[in-house]
Amino acid sequence: MPPAVLSACQITATLALTAWMITGFTPLPGRWLRWKMFCRANFTIITLTGTTRDGCTEPVNVYAYLSPGSFILGPLQLQTIIDYLTANGRYDRIDGHGRLLSEHGEQSVEVRNSRVVL
Repeated sequence: MPPAVLSACQITATLALTAWMITGFTPLPGRWLRWKMFCRANFTIITLTGTTRDGCTEPVNVYAYLSPGSFILGPLQLQTIIDYLTANGRYDRIDGHGRLLSEHGEQSVEVRNSRVVL
């Protein structure tokens, strides 16, 4: 293959790849997570307080119950962890508030009496 043709093919392939990567960052619905790789993910940033059977309160770190390396915590996973913590008797109830980041943008999320409320 002549060097000019090879160079033209490389430039064309580079421009096509660059255009494809740039369009991956175009605005999708919502303010957060515009890259297509993240557009279906849900991220929850939340502060929780657990009440023990004797009435004492303490902070609850739900992220400690995720698998190692995992950082995606959606409402269903949050509810599952809360159910686990209340079912095993560690807490009588869990309450808290935070933000849910999804393809629909930011929205408020609350935990009232061990139930996730959007």
